[in-house]
Amino acid sequence: RHLILTQLFFSTLLRGTCGKATNKHKPWIETEYQGIVMENDNTVLLNPPLFALDKDAPLHYAGEICGFRVHNGPLGSGSVQFEAVVLDRSTGEGLVRSKEPLDCESQREHSFTIQAYDCGEGPDGVNSKKSHKATVHVRVNDVNEFSPVFVERRYEASVPEGRLFDRIVRVEALDADCSPQYSQICFYDIITPNVPFAIDNDGNIKNTEPLDSKRQRIHTFWVTAFDCGKNRAQADAQVVVTVKPSCKPGWIGWTKRVEYTPGSGSIPLFPSLHLETCEETVWNIQATVELQTGHIGKGCDRDSYSDRSVRRLCGAVRGEVDLLPPPSPAANWTSALPTLPSSDSSLVFSFNGSNHVAVVPDAVVSALSGDHFTLQLWMRRGGANIQPATTQTRGNRKEEETIVCSTVKNDDSFSHYSLSVHGCRLSLFYWPDVSAARPVKFLWKLEQVCDSEWHHLSLSVQFPSVTLYVDGVTFDPALIHDNGAIPNPAPRQRMFIGACWEEEQKEILNNTIPEGKDSGDLIYIGGYHGLLSGVTVRPGSVEPHSVVECLYACREGLDFGDLETLGSGMKVHVNPSQSVLVLEGDDIESFNRAVQQVTYRNSLRFATPGVRPLKLTTSLRCFNEESCLSLKQLEGYLVVLQPDAPQISLSGVGPHLARPAPEFEGPRGVPLFPELRIVCSLSHAVNTAAQGMEGGGESHTLMSDAVAHTLDGCEVQPLGEELNPEREELLVDMDVVRERGLEIINTTAYIAITGAESISVYEDVLRSVRYRLAKGSARFERRFRLSCSEMNGRYTSNELTLEVNFLHSLDSLYHPSHLLASQQQFLHPSHHAGELSGHTLPNPHRNSVVPGAATVIIMVCVGFLVVMVILGVFRIRSIHRRGEGSRGGAKEGSNQWDDSALTIIVNPMESYESRMGISADTEGEGEEDEEVAESPDDASDDQRIIIKKEGRDSNARRY
Repeated sequence: RHLILTQLFFSTLLRGTCGKATNKHKPWIETEYQGIVMENDNTVLLNPPLFALDKDAPLHYAGEICGFRVHNGPLGSGSVQFEAVVLDRSTGEGLVRSKEPLDCESQREHSFTIQAYDCGEGPDGVNSKKSHKATVHVRVNDVNEFSPVFVERRYEASVPEGRLFDRIVRVEALDADCSPQYSQICFYDIITPNVPFAIDNDGNIKNTEPLDSKRQRIHTFWVTAFDCGKNRAQADAQVVVTVKPSCKPGWIGWTKRVEYTPGSGSIPLFPSLHLETCEETVWNIQATVELQTGHIGKGCDRDSYSDRSVRRLCGAVRGEVDLLPPPSPAANWTSALPTLPSSDSSLVFSFNGSNHVAVVPDAVVSALSGDHFTLQLWMRRGGANIQPATTQTRGNRKEEETIVCSTVKNDDSFSHYSLSVHGCRLSLFYWPDVSAARPVKFLWKLEQVCDSEWHHLSLSVQFPSVTLYVDGVTFDPALIHDNGAIPNPAPRQRMFIGACWEEEQKEILNNTIPEGKDSGDLIYIGGYHGLLSGVTVRPGSVEPHSVVECLYACREGLDFGDLETLGSGMKVHVNPSQSVLVLEGDDIESFNRAVQQVTYRNSLRFATPGVRPLKLTTSLRCFNEESCLSLKQLEGYLVVLQPDAPQISLSGVGPHLARPAPEFEGPRGVPLFPELRIVCSLSHAVNTAAQGMEGGGESHTLMSDAVAHTLDGCEVQPLGEELNPEREELLVDMDVVRERGLEIINTTAYIAITGAESISVYEDVLRSVRYRLAKGSARFERRFRLSCSEMNGRYTSNELTLEVNFLHSLDSLYHPSHLLASQQQFLHPSHHAGELSGHTLPNPHRNSVVPGAATVIIMVCVGFLVVMVILGVFRIRSIHRRGEGSRGGAKEGSNQWDDSALTIIVNPMESYESRMGISADTEGEGEEDEEVAESPDDASDDQRIIIKKEGRDSNARRY
């Protein structure tokens, strides 16, 4: 028993000593491993391979590796999904594997730590040691398990025809694989054969040939996609390409010619116009419509009356003085100025800047005193092309062009002013008192002064206040007090148009004032170069703005139909002359609707016919300014058709007016046109077809409609010799003329009544025109012609010719008793008063002349023998006819021919009455008259014979 205990003691002691000696070292592994694992595998391939070493080897247990432990990595992931196992305990070889399948798409990389453990000192693993922790990085390798998928199942695009495009549409497919190899789409393919399209590896589709919408409007084909692992898309995509007709950016529906019928009011200029941008995105559109009317009078269609008549129609205060009146004996200071034709019938004067100057007489200037006045004029600077002066020195008045220069006398002082142009500046120099020598300069910088176009200027001076209206728009001046070296104007009353004057201090030059106009001490300075018309000045209170606007107002121009239809963001602007209209907006549809509302209006009933050039300029702004559309300017023209001309008809005046000469010698004379009627009518075609009429076709007839109208002038003119002021004159009721505000020129050659007024007013004035003779001045006849016009002679009336016959007493012409008796019968008291004063409408023989009493006597004497023979023959035939079958309407005693005492009595009024178709039942006072009166057949035969004889001449006359 002691032996057994001894052995057990030594064995235990031996085991304790040997254990401490055999497991002295920890296992050793690498500090870091890189691992790869496939999605369809769970074994991780490590680099370097997993081996654990122990220096206790080759001892059993102590030198063997019993296992590996997996721990969480730095990010706390990986330990759950992976495990490590020992493949060989003696070599320490190990294996890392996943516990469950890995998904690259959900997590591509994993990190964790690993430790190795030895077997300890015995089979129970007592006193085992562990190594340090090593980091393991595992990357999950992708497997091409997914196929490409298109983002859209259907792709649509539209392209214009006839062009090749680098890209029409782009298709796109995606792959769910995680690796670049299998997730990228390597190429696309069009699987529909024979289509004119191609696709590149990025999915861009283009056409390989120009497309034709007429041949094929819609192209449909299919495309597929492949990833880099050659997996094809699960489902193919459909592509639809629509071919549009060729799109050209610009205006569609533009009509180059637009016709306007006068009297139509307003018409749309572009009823079907719309803008095509070809799907280009624009954020601002601006269109400018220009109507060029510079060749129509003074810039547009205005009332074609004289400037003075227009002032009356506009309600201007009377009292204006025309500084450039039409040349006449009473206004001869403009006779030397050249004039130009004007389509609006106004008188246009030309100034050449040197010797074309109008010197207003002192009698006219004396009525223009005071520091309150309104100066108005039409001005067109220079010739066809004028450029602003570039070498002018500021303050040098000699280089200015003076329009009006005036010195007028006030109560006890003189004031001076001059209106000038200088480059593109308009200036007014004003001296309230020339003795004070302190001028004030009002200066305006205006483009209108130098653009070589007609402009209307209205300058209202109410010193120290000055108001300028240019084309109806107010402009404020720059006020300058000038105390420079400006010579004091001479205290003498004078006014020049087209230049100013300067007291000559040196040798007289060639441009002196004409003879009789202070030629010894004045020379011209600052000559005006250009055109002037309608220069008037009115002293007193200034002209109201409403009158100025009316004087300038255009009766034609551009307008906008209905401002309420403007869309949101739309703006419209029209210049004062209504020749330029600007539209601005940001929406294509609203802009197109607005353009179709642009109209042309002309309120004149008789608009000036002709062509008005029309322009449309468009400016677009896009988000991409480099590729923004640029539209060319469109040009067209508006044609104003010829209006229906009014027919001004004068009637109610007979071609003859016969009165006893003493009536013409009375203090009031004889009215020439007491029953004058003036009618204005418009003729137009009327379709009379198909109103129950047979024969088909269309029939047109002219219908005349009387219209209310305005005349602006009538003229009474003596034909042949002018009036002899010592023997005859034409009288007019001046009270009627003044009351109506008309003007009259009464000369020996004509009477002219002018001014825009109604027809009824002109009828009243013309009915008051009388013809008066001096005692003993009556002749046998005097002829007058009456005519009227409107719109400064644009439309004229028919001409009425009136022949005045003076009925003389035959005592002074012929003395036989039978002629005296005839003349007494002719002047029988008032029996034929109505017939003598009667008037008839003009007949075809308006130029025929009724001879006087002496002419009748001579003609009767010449044909006396012939008449006697012919009357005898017809008398016998008449008796023979009455004896055979006469029903007896005449007295029996009248059938006898008594030629025992034949006496011929000639009544001059019988010839006049027979020509005018007037039947006279004259009561005879002698046997001869009764016998002739009781033989109507003889009278008719007698008349026929005489007519036949006179018919041989060109002008048949009846007596």
